[in-house]
Order: sequence, then C-alpha cells, then structure tokens
Amino acid sequence: MLVMSNPSAATATTRTGVTWFWLMVALFAHTGWGAYPVLARYLQTISHLPSMAILTLGNALALLVYLPFAYRYIDCTVWRTPIIWLFALVVSVRAMTNLTSARFTLAIYVQLITLLTPLIVALLSKLFFHERLPPLTLPAIGFSLIGSVLLMSSDLHRGAVLQLTTGDLIGIAIALVSACALALYMILVPRATAAGQVRAEAMLLIQLIALTITCGAMSILLGEQWQQFTVIGYVDWLVFAAFVIFVLLGANLGQIVALRQLGAPLVSSTMGWRLISALGLAALLLGEQLQNGWQILGAMIVVATITVYVRRQYRV
Repeated sequence: MLVMSNPSAATATTRTGVTWFWLMVALFAHTGWGAYPVLARYLQTISHLPSMAILTLGNALALLVYLPFAYRYIDCTVWRTPIIWLFALVVSVRAMTNLTSARFTLAIYVQLITLLTPLIVALLSKLFFHERLPPLTLPAIGFSLIGSVLLMSSDLHRGAVLQLTTGDLIGIAIALVSACALALYMILVPRATAAGQVRAEAMLLIQLIALTITCGAMSILLGEQWQQFTVIGYVDWLVFAAFVIFVLLGANLGQIVALRQLGAPLVSSTMGWRLISALGLAALLLGEQLQNGWQILGAMIVVATITVYVRRQYRV
C-alpha cells in the first residue's frame, strides 16, 4: 500500500516545532532577566557590593568564558557600522540603570516597570518601521499593566493603593529610563543581525566588551571600593556566579537569538514571564513575598494574559 507524502504538511509541522523551540528560548531568557533585579538587589543590599563593580567584573568574567567560542564570529569591519556603536551605548545605559534601580526599590517593582517595554517596542516598531502589531498585543499589555498595579497594591480594601517610599520613587524612575533603553535594544538587535549583517553570537560579544569597558570606566569615575569582594561569603559568590552564568551569558544569548528568530513585538510581548520569575526568586532569596489577595490576583492576571497571548501567536 502506497502512502502519499504531504510536503506542505511536513513543512508546516517543522515550522511549528521550530516556533515553539524559539518561544521556549525566549521564555528561558525572560526567566534569566526576571532573576536579574533579584540577584542585583541581593548583591547590592545584602552582599554590599558596588554597583558598577558588579557589572564590570561580571561582564569581564562572562567575556573570558565566551570569547574562545565566539571570537571567530567577529569581523573587524563590524566596528565601522554606526548601528554597532549605538547598540553599545544602549546596552550600557540599559545595564547600568537596570542594576542601579534594584538598589533603591523592590525587585518586583523593577519588573513591573519592565512590563511597559512591550508597549514601547510595539509602538516604536509600528511608528518608525511600519511593522504590523501582533494580534492581541494592546489588550495583552493592558491586562499586564492592570495586574502590575494590583501587584504593587498594599491594602485595597482599606483604600491604600500605592504606598511608595522616596527610594521606591527613585528606583522606579531609574527603571523607566531602563525600560526605554531596553525598548531601543529590542528594536536594534533584529536589525543589526538581519540578513546576516552581524551574527547574534557577535552581538553578545560586542555587548560584553562594551559593558566591561563602560562600566569599568564608570566605576573608576565613581571611586568605587572593590575591597568588598574579598570579604563576602560563599553564598554571595554563588549568587554572583548565577548572575554571571545564568543572566549575563545565558539570558543574554537567548534573548538575542530569540529576537532574531521571532521579532521584537512577539518576544517583548511575552515579557510578563519575567514578573513571575522575579516573584518566585524574590520570595526565596530576599523574602519579598506577595502579602494579600489583590497581589495574588495581579500575578494571576499577568500569567493568564501572557499564556493566552503566546497561544494566540502560536496559532497565527
């Protein structure tokens, strides 16, 4: 009995499998970036390490690990490309502000501000590059913001919605600047890597070099004291190692590749997962937990919104 093959069906199945794979890569990257403010807050407020020193040493170590595998992807002519210098500036601003914001306010608040990034990315992509907004993007962002407000609530049934300290306001303001830088980052990466102009592996190498140099220079200008690295305990070093391996290497590379494969609107619209990642790790590492039903409801809204949105994109 002869069985006729269906090439179009096989191709569609393969494409579907590939899409799911890159979605998982994107979620892995978001998990790492969700952990970023938690690890950064721990290192700054519990380990008492200088902010720019953390970024300098962390990126330098990541660079040493990654360089032997990625040097062959670098073409010296890439440094003549204007978008690479813009990329280096954007990632430097993003990294500095993202880490510093976690010094002033709760890690969960930093992630709440990060949830604004999909709206910024989608609108900028639509405005300047005429990209079509993915289906349900605006409703997904709207529900994510509603969930975020609930997560920031203290005691709604008593009329207390937001009770923010001066430190919270400073941290949130810095996080807003960081979110804008991240939006530019997520727009620049797929364009810099489009049509094979710059490989994703090369983009990460350039990023690590830029951050090591700029953060090192900033640390010197601020007169940071690096002696604290010599007195921290083994738990602090484990947290720092997780920061370097899981975030600076794993999440960075995963995000860059996912952006190239899926595009900025879809990857940025799944960023609500970072909030859930931050919630779980903050509870374990910092003792920053949800305190009331409204905050739990907010978390459920974010999870449900992102799940429905990803499933919708999968069907498109």
